[in-house]
This record gives sequence, structure tokens and C-alpha cells, in this order.
Amino acid sequence: MSSNTAKTIVITGANRGIGFAMASIFKQRGDTVYALCRTSSPALDALGVNIVEQVDVATKAGVDTAVAALSGISIDLLINNAGILRDEQLSDLNTDTIIEQFNVNALAPLCFSHALLANLTSGSKIAFITSRMGSVTDNTSGGRYGYRMSKAALNIAAVSLARDLEHDNIAVGIYHPGYVKTEMVNSNGVLNNGDISADDAATRLVDLMDALTLEDSGLFKHSNGEILPW
Repeated sequence: MSSNTAKTIVITGANRGIGFAMASIFKQRGDTVYALCRTSSPALDALGVNIVEQVDVATKAGVDTAVAALSGISIDLLINNAGILRDEQLSDLNTDTIIEQFNVNALAPLCFSHALLANLTSGSKIAFITSRMGSVTDNTSGGRYGYRMSKAALNIAAVSLARDLEHDNIAVGIYHPGYVKTEMVNSNGVLNNGDISADDAATRLVDLMDALTLEDSGLFKHSNGEILPW
């Protein structure tokens, strides 16, 4: 996907954080952006992109809303960015939040991509924003059961999708953005936690998506370009 030619980009969870930052980059370079979210934000409203609200990717109604809004639109890049983070420890094993994260972080991106397959053509790309916390090899600290399990499930789903779509010339990127300063990892609203800004992470992710081809489809990459272990 060359940045020299305007493309049509669809981003879930685009009202804030990394999703908003990516929407800003694509908008600034002249791409047509469809920003999907449950509820818009003042910053997104001011960006001048196509906003589709009431899109909860974990619900049939939300997916139906997106499919209707994108009917007849050819998508060059679909970015599955929406996700949630909860915190289960062995001493507080909340199965409800584990299941919630499976639904939102793993099953929803797969089903959402499947629902929009008719909008993709040869040369289109699908990106999944995942986490290295879904790496079995990289897990040295334990905890975060639901988030780790759901992201590992997302990773394997994305690899299967990459294999299944290869004959259609549709590449799939699987990306860990880094430890990003977003509201997701800073529940108090003060962005103290994180090693990289959302803007910097988004810039690196967009560069990887631009460079994505069938040759590296299905690889698990850090936004810095490093290939991560499963």
C-alpha cells in the first residue's frame, strides 16, 4: 500500500489513543478514512473523517451498523484496533472479565473482518493491533490472564486468516504497538504509564502497514519492526 496514492482506510476504536492517532496520519496524507467507534470524541469530530458511531465490534448490532455504513465501499486497509484491558490475578480470577476480553479482543476482530470480506479485493490488507502479552515465550511475569489469553487467541486467528486469504492476494499484519501511553493502561486519566506516545506508535504502525506484503503476511511484529516470538 503506497502512501503516494490515496487509499480507503477503515479503523475500529478510532475515537482515541492509537486508533485516533492512526486516523490522523491517514487523513493528513490524503487517504479516505472511516473512523469506527462506539461514541465519537471532540478530537475525532474535528478531524474531518467519516465517523461511524454505535459500532461495538463485539455485538451483532455493532457489526451490522458498520457493514451498512460501508456497503459498496472498497477497503484498501482494514485496521482492527478496538480492544479492552482488564486485570485478573490468580488471587482474583474473574471469569466474567476473561470471557469479556475473549469476545472483544479475539473473537470480535475475526468476525468483523469476516463480515467485511466482500469489501476487500486483491491487494487489500488487514491489520490486527495485538500485544506481545499474547506471546507465550515472552510471558515472564504472569497475571493478566484474560488479556494474555485473548491476545494469544487473536494472534492465532490472524495467522489462520493470513493463510486463508493468501490466494486472494490479501495480506494480514499482526502488530504489537509497544507499551503506549493511552487511557487503556492509565485508568486514572494521567498518562504516566507507557514508554511511547500514541502518535509515535501510530507512525511506526502505519509504516509497517505500508510495507506489508504477502511475504510477511502472518508475522507477529513489534512496531519497531522486530519479529516477536509466539
